[in-house]
Amino acid sequence: MIIAAGMEAEPFIEALSMEEIEARPFPVYTGCGDYIVISGIGKVNAATATAYACLRFNPSCILNLGAAGATHESEKLGAIYNIEKTVEPDRLHLRTNSPYIQYPDSMDGFYKAILATQDKGIIDVEGFLEIAPLAGLVDMEGASVLQASHRFGRKCLLFKFVSDTPAHAGRGKIILDHVRHFRRSFCDVITDSVIPVIKNS
Repeated sequence: MIIAAGMEAEPFIEALSMEEIEARPFPVYTGCGDYIVISGIGKVNAATATAYACLRFNPSCILNLGAAGATHESEKLGAIYNIEKTVEPDRLHLRTNSPYIQYPDSMDGFYKAILATQDKGIIDVEGFLEIAPLAGLVDMEGASVLQASHRFGRKCLLFKFVSDTPAHAGRGKIILDHVRHFRRSFCDVITDSVIPVIKNS
């Protein structure tokens, strides 16, 4: 599991009875045969952490888990999505000059969404409006985890929960409160309905 922030990882560490086994180059926790690597925020951190996980632990599957902003105000906070496509608005394809697109693995039984990944955090409504035609969710890690996973020949699934919408643009404390509020229910879904399926597949 690649998770950007310790705050997002805490419920998983507790639920899976994990212990920290490494602090550098990334904090790593293990338990019940699973690993969590806390990557830090942003594309480079996410890709580097994923490459490290692939080389260090040789996983058959990578999960990228965490919060994402929704590009439409009507989206329900806490809603959980399995990402079916990623786009990168700040990374244009050399031949088409359009945002780079990738397709992760997916799982039945979950709502699907398109995820935009970019290094620039969205701090105003205009930023959400720019992304809305491309994707319903936006984060700063997902597409990079996906690319690194596939580069190493690993299966990769992305699951995100909605932490904010355009109504919360620029309201960092409120967004963090939302992450704290919904992170445990998100963890419950992943540990009950995602991880067992992957292990049994």
